[in-house]
Amino acid sequence: MSKGTATRERIIAIAEAGVLSKGFGATSIEEVIAEAGITKSGFFYHFRDKNELAREMLRRYVEANDRLFDEIFARGRELADDPLPAFLISLKLLAELMDDLPNGHPGCLIASICYQERLFDREVREMTAASVRSWNARFRGLLAEIAEQHRMREPVLLDDLAEMLSCVIDGGIIMSRTLGDPSRLARQVLAYRGFVKLLFAPERAH
Repeated sequence: MSKGTATRERIIAIAEAGVLSKGFGATSIEEVIAEAGITKSGFFYHFRDKNELAREMLRRYVEANDRLFDEIFARGRELADDPLPAFLISLKLLAELMDDLPNGHPGCLIASICYQERLFDREVREMTAASVRSWNARFRGLLAEIAEQHRMREPVLLDDLAEMLSCVIDGGIIMSRTLGDPSRLARQVLAYRGFVKLLFAPERAH
């Protein structure tokens, strides 16, 4: 990695930590510059303005989450041929990963941007919406495979069930941080796992 690329990545990491901690509006370019140990002209060499910085933060955040989901759900499929137990295993792995974070989940950049969307240009807002749609589509695809082999016990729309996982993850992050209890995120993921397991459980013969 070149020195310029390393500096750029450091700026993004510092800015992301600030945004997750106190929001985009309260994270100034000046404090990012100070922590990164660069000049103002050095910052503007890498980023034209705050919106460009937000776009790069968002790309980095989405790519990291995509890699995480790729690895976790691929691992579930390696451990089970049936899509239902594979999905349940993956959720368990996700919960364990969230529970192992020493200081809890740092926060959701998507939520941080959404809460202050008026601070961003259209491209940033569209990137945020596209990332959420992409994750929902990923989860729906996995659930559709399950529904092909297992009958639901209740008429739940797959779109809603997929979006529910996104809501559980983001809601769990907010709950954990608000109440100062990092374990709540993992517990919410496990609760969703239990719901899916019951939803696709075979009905008992009477």
